[in-house]
Amino acid sequence: MSGALVDAYDLVIFDLDGVVYLIDKPIAGAAEAVERLRAAGTSVAYATNNASRRAGDVAALLTGMGVPAAADEVLTSAGAAAAMLAGRLPAGAPVLVVGAEALRAEVRDAGLTPVERLDDEPAAVVQGYGPEVGWKILAEASLAVRAGALWMATNTDRTLPSPRGPLPGNGSLVSVLRTALNREPDVVVGKPAPALFETAATKSGSQRPLVVGDRLDTDIEGAVGAGMDSLLVLTGVSGPADLLAAPPSRRPTYVAADLSGLFGGAEDARVADGTDEAGGWRLADGQLSGAGAAVDALRLLTGFVWNGGKPQAGSDEAAKLLEEWLG
Repeated sequence: MSGALVDAYDLVIFDLDGVVYLIDKPIAGAAEAVERLRAAGTSVAYATNNASRRAGDVAALLTGMGVPAAADEVLTSAGAAAAMLAGRLPAGAPVLVVGAEALRAEVRDAGLTPVERLDDEPAAVVQGYGPEVGWKILAEASLAVRAGALWMATNTDRTLPSPRGPLPGNGSLVSVLRTALNREPDVVVGKPAPALFETAATKSGSQRPLVVGDRLDTDIEGAVGAGMDSLLVLTGVSGPADLLAAPPSRRPTYVAADLSGLFGGAEDARVADGTDEAGGWRLADGQLSGAGAAVDALRLLTGFVWNGGKPQAGSDEAAKLLEEWLG
């Protein structure tokens, strides 16, 4: 991998949904990318906001997809939330769990007692994604928070990527309680909070970690907050229009169409680097012309737009992209 982007890093921290798989379907090239990293001796970790699976289950799912993974390489918001609750509450304290069985199991393994009703006098409510979450448990959670329970959300991702398009995520369910209670959660554990990334780097002894994600508002913002370089791949939630409109707190170091970008040259993926030509495209005096891969045009435009520029089209192909991305 001489000269590859990834050569500058000793750990690659992957988000999962939208980067490695979509729900339960592997993204093309993901298994090959991880295998190539392992063969080169580069450490790998997986950090996910999805609280519906435990670390061991995630590792098994990945391995079954042909993506080799061990449980100790996986960091989930469910595990992090349970650990944080255990540090705040006395052993055995009742915790009302809104989410999947994986979150209940993490709470139980942390020495706390999962409950489902206000009558159990929960000391805390922990809320994570679960496909079976409905009105009944949300109502109990609302009552518990009103009664004084700590409210912790594993994450606030509004959507989950899927092969059929974005689906409601935990953030959409959190918004139900936010509306009912007219307040924010006391604690949000997962990305964009930097804890998952920092833990992954500490566990591996990494000095030069790279975060790879598909969401600007979680993966990339979390990497920026942790002081880590990041690669945005366009296989999940955030697209070109989102990148062009990104504030400084959500701007990645690199952008690539997919994980193959790890093995290309760093300058071929770096955004806002001041270049004026890339892959058949040219940006001169604010005018984009030529033709080629859309991601190359995106890289040329990003720095220009971030600095307040308003690009013009100099070719039919450029006009189509500008209309799609900037309206």
